[in-house]
Formats: sequence, C-alpha cells, structure tokens
Amino acid sequence: MITQLEVSGIPVVLSPTTGPMHAGLVFRVGVADEPLAKRGITHLLEHLALHAFGVADYHYNGATGDEFTYFHMQGAETDIVAFLNGVSTALTDLPMHRLTTEKEILRTEASTRGDNPTEALALWRHGARDYGVGTYPEWGLAGITPDDLRAWAARYFTVENAALWIAGPAVPAGLDLRLPHGERRPAPAPSSALPVRPAYFPGPPKGVAWDAVVDRSVSAGVFAGVLKRALFRSLRQEGGLSYAVQTDYSPRSDGRAVITAFADALPEKQGAVLGGFIDVLAALRLGLVEQADVTAEVNHRAEGLMHAEEDGSRLPGLAFNLLLGRPVQSADELVAELRAVTRDEVAAVAATAFADGLLMTPGRNTADWAGYAQAPQDSASIAEGTKYASLEDSEVSFVAGDRGVSLVQEDSAATVFYDECSVLLVWPDGARRFIGHDGMVVHFEPSLFPNGHAVVPAIDARVPRSLWAAMPARDPERIPKPRPADVPPAGSSGGGGKAWPIVVLVALAPVLLFFGGLGLIMGAYAFEDDIDVATEVTISVVFLAFALLAGWGVIWAILRLRRR
Repeated sequence: MITQLEVSGIPVVLSPTTGPMHAGLVFRVGVADEPLAKRGITHLLEHLALHAFGVADYHYNGATGDEFTYFHMQGAETDIVAFLNGVSTALTDLPMHRLTTEKEILRTEASTRGDNPTEALALWRHGARDYGVGTYPEWGLAGITPDDLRAWAARYFTVENAALWIAGPAVPAGLDLRLPHGERRPAPAPSSALPVRPAYFPGPPKGVAWDAVVDRSVSAGVFAGVLKRALFRSLRQEGGLSYAVQTDYSPRSDGRAVITAFADALPEKQGAVLGGFIDVLAALRLGLVEQADVTAEVNHRAEGLMHAEEDGSRLPGLAFNLLLGRPVQSADELVAELRAVTRDEVAAVAATAFADGLLMTPGRNTADWAGYAQAPQDSASIAEGTKYASLEDSEVSFVAGDRGVSLVQEDSAATVFYDECSVLLVWPDGARRFIGHDGMVVHFEPSLFPNGHAVVPAIDARVPRSLWAAMPARDPERIPKPRPADVPPAGSSGGGGKAWPIVVLVALAPVLLFFGGLGLIMGAYAFEDDIDVATEVTISVVFLAFALLAGWGVIWAILRLRRR
C-alpha cells in the first residue's frame, strides 16, 4: 500500500487512505539543533512560513520538535497543492515585515503553555545543550535578526534535508516544491550531564517521573507499554495512590529511544508513590514481567498499527525515517516483528533501562536507599579569580576570574567556565546570568556586591557576543537592593520589636557571667585563708577573660543562627 517516489527531488511516501486527503512536508531540524542563545529560531521561522495562510476553511498547522519541523495540511487536492507550494515559497522568501509581531505572538504562546511534568528529566540528563535545550524558554527571540533566519533556512530548509508524506491516491497535480539545495543534516550527538546512573534528583511535589535511554527496538516499545500496565495496576488499582499514570516511547535519530514514565501523587502520598514506583521498576529489572502484560501490549500495538495504516497516520513517522536513512516497513512487517517479541526480551530491556534510569523524586524525598545516586547539584570546582562578598549575606560571594565565574555559599558552589557557557542572559540594569553546558547557573546582581557594576564589563568581555541573549528591562522595584548584613528583612520572625529580648540577653550575658564567676571566686576565698592577694588577682583576671570570651561567643552563635 505504501509507495516511495520523488517530487522536486524530495523523497515521498504515499499511501491511499480511507479518510480525507492530507500531506506534510518535514525537515530534519528542531530545537536540539539550536544553540541556547538562539533558542526559538526554528519555531519563529515556522510561524513566518505559515503567516500568509491566515484563517482558512481547511486544517493546516506546523510543529517544531526536538529533531524535526513539519508543515501539515488536510483538505482537497487543490488546497494541499496551494499550501505546500506556498510553504516552500515562504521558506525561500520569509516575510520579514512580520518579524516583530511573530516574536510577540510566540511570547504569548509561551505564557499560556502548560507545565510538562517530565520536562525536567531532559535538563538533568543533557544539561543546556542539544536535547536539553527544549527545556528552556525561547530566550533567543529578542536578538534573532533577519540575517539569522535566512542563514538558518539556507542551512536546514533544503531539498536534501526534506521529506514529504501524502495520504491519498496519488501525488496531486501541480505540486512544485521549489526549495534551495543543501545537504542532509544529521541530528546532534546527545550530551550527558550525569556522571553516574541510575541517578535521581528532587523535583516538584506533584508526582514521580523517570526516563531511560535504550536501543531503539520493537521490544523496547513493548516494554514502555508493559511498564504502564504494571504501574497502573500497582499504584492505582491496588494501592489507590495515584490517578494519572502514563508512559511514552520516543525513537531518536541516533538509533536510540527515550522511555518516559510519570505517576501523580498527593502531598501526603508522595513517599508511598515513590516507593511503589521504584518497586515496579525493580521487579521488572529482575525479570518479573507478566506474560499477560506482554501479550496484551503486543495485541494493542498491532491493532493500532493496522488502524494507522488505514487512516495514514503512520506516514509522518515513515517520512521521518526517510530523513534518517531507515527502511520504510509495511504494517504487516511491523506486526510480524511485534508478534515475535518475547517476555525475556522485554525483561532484558527492563534491566538495561533500569541501569540508565533517571528518577525525579517528589519534594524532599530521596532515592539513595534504592541504589540511585544523587545527580550533581553543585559544581566540583570554583573559578580562580577575585572574590566579592555579598553586601547582605557574608556567607555568599561571587568570584570573577579569567576562565570563569562562581557563586559560592557556605557549603555549595556553582561555576560556569567561559568556554563551557551555553548562554549569557543580559539585563539592561547590569544583571547577568551564566548557564553552563552542564546546566549550572551563576546569577550575578551587581547591586548586591561591592563595585558590582564595575565588574560587569570585565566578565562581559570574556563571553562571545554570539552567546548573549538580551532580556527585557525590569521594573526598578524588582531590581534587588542590598540590606545590611545580619539584619533580618522586615516582616521576618526575627525582625522589628520581637528582637529586643534577644538583644538584651546578649548584651547582659558577659556581665552576668562575670559577676556570677566573681561571686564563686569570693565564696571560694572564704574557705581558703592561705591564698595570697596576687593569686586572688590572677584568678579574677583569668575568670574575667573567660567570661568575656564566653559572652561574645554567645553573641556570635545567636547572630549566626538568625542569619541562617
């Protein structure tokens, strides 16, 4: 049923369907290709290419993912031809007069986008590069120029980097995709910010999330479904601990695939959901895979494949495979592979996935007790350079050096070296935020450090302009202002009139200790007639020194605790 051919030099997969005709043009470029300083450039280009179509009676859309960007349309043949020809024309001559407006539209779109409960997994796994870039806001939009867009289109939106799918009886007449020539662009190699796996990190208190990277295979897809069935049975049906349980299997261009799982949790059930989640993963790793689950998942996937073959929903994935150089398989071939999957193969995937797993625990819950190492939350080293103590907290300092910057606190440090910086966020008031390849963040507010504004030009000069991302001006009321060190902020439990009992006690402590000690010494003299005057004076002086030191020690301890 599936035919492979070419249109305007672009490879095509075509298949008749039982539903309305639809088609799509896909390119091998996505968010994972973007440098963080240009985050949003592919999405912006997609919006510009679709601007001319406005409000239409037919359904059309565009989408930008991690590895692919595509333009899709459903309707009559003539409408599909007009849409695809129009997109290809727009990609070679983008409507730059819409640039400012489309940037604002994207900002509005971002503000209404809901949270993805598993999104943080990619950040902790990959950091601020390639497959971790999509977890960050579209910071690059403000600085993207028409020349940036033209260069991006010339690099990625070409004949050699495109594929087409058509769900219909034949290639519609008049289809003429005039794109520039270029070369096929491979997906970026995935980076890693995890020194050891399995690992965990604390996340929001809403639930438990987990992912693992395994070899792309039919058995891995079956394992994702088996995992969902096991989690649902344990956490919802038997335990009554969770409502939403979901898993996902996402093939990747490098021949690998990401398996993701999530289960929600009420605040009072966080620990129980985490424990149940870990137990399910551990059981599957040990080979405790239910044959009934494997059989049910194979049947479910086989049925879905046959429906997808009929309505043409398999075609986008086949077009993606064309761009990756993978063979185009029929639904019958895939069903045969599915039927051949065994319980032992699923158990083997479970063991591999467990070893590579990254777990997001809810709130302050840990997972070291289950054999998971804590993912790095601090940098292993501190930049060498000039140290600037905070004007409001003596335990915080900023270090600016020739190779990098660090933000150092009492028992932790974040460091970003200039040659490992993914982006420098720049505010007009002088604030700077460095984000390293590993995802570490160093935020510098010059108003909170001595000579802070004088430091800014020196650190700016060490970061290439191509890594800068301009941020909008802040309301002056939101720019931090220093408060005296060791003075609690207004409204805190230690501020205002509530502090006077502590102050009085601290002030009287040396006096009380001294006179109390003097009384003890005088009492001792009443029983020791043979002590001479010189000895009495010496003992008094020593005890006086001890009393003063003890008193000031009490002061130091109280102030330290209140500052914490």
